[in-house]
Amino acid sequence: MRLEIVIYENNMNKINHLFRQKQKEILSIYFTAGFPQLNDTAPIIKALQTHGIDMIEVGLPFSDPMADGPVIQESSAIALRNGMNLKLLFSQLVAITEEVHIPLILMSYLNPIMQYGFENFCRDCRATGISGIIIPDLPVDEYTNVYKPIADSHDLRMIMLITSETSEERIHMIDTHTDGFIYMVSSATTGVQKSFDKKKQAYFRRINSMDLRNPRMIGFGISNKETLATAFENASGAIIGSKFVRLLREEKNPEDAVVSLLELLRSRNDAIPPCA
Repeated sequence: MRLEIVIYENNMNKINHLFRQKQKEILSIYFTAGFPQLNDTAPIIKALQTHGIDMIEVGLPFSDPMADGPVIQESSAIALRNGMNLKLLFSQLVAITEEVHIPLILMSYLNPIMQYGFENFCRDCRATGISGIIIPDLPVDEYTNVYKPIADSHDLRMIMLITSETSEERIHMIDTHTDGFIYMVSSATTGVQKSFDKKKQAYFRRINSMDLRNPRMIGFGISNKETLATAFENASGAIIGSKFVRLLREEKNPEDAVVSLLELLRSRNDAIPPCA
């Protein structure tokens, strides 16, 4: 599959443009491509964009998703049974490229990408409107030494994950060699949490005190007003995954799932976009 390259207006990566225009209360939503139905990718993206979501993370299903909790693991298994793969995902994305105006990030483990070919992967990401990539099992030093020039040549932002256990040396290395945002992981795996305890909030404050160049987004465990508010207070925004994936399974269609999520997250300061 050879896809025509899309040239963006103002020649700026959409992730960089978003963080330049909006420094706080950015909301990003994750979903698994091919779940609950194989052809739901486009309807989900359109519904999220229509309801004012700032950024979308599209997850390629993988057979051994080490960083994912049970909800996303199950969605990956269903998506794989439905027949989702990287080539099919690109064909779904290219069909709606001109309709999508917010940043799309593609999350995949390294194995499917290497089977596809990293150069081919980056080329087709750019051609389908992808602005950034997350590869949880790609170490930052390997990325810097081997893959960064290829990603840069296709104007793709590599989004790296950090945890409370990540050393300050490695965090500074990530901050130096990436450009987009840093993904602050709140727990070992994805999943729903009712609140962030004092230890996790201390971790958020410690990272904020490091005077990093890149903005930060907090993900894993955000599912209600309280966790969302904490993320907004301690970073540029929040990434929600498991809660939305669960709603996609429970609701009748993507539109209903998005409306239900926004109703759950509605905050007093109106940071969350209206459902209507």
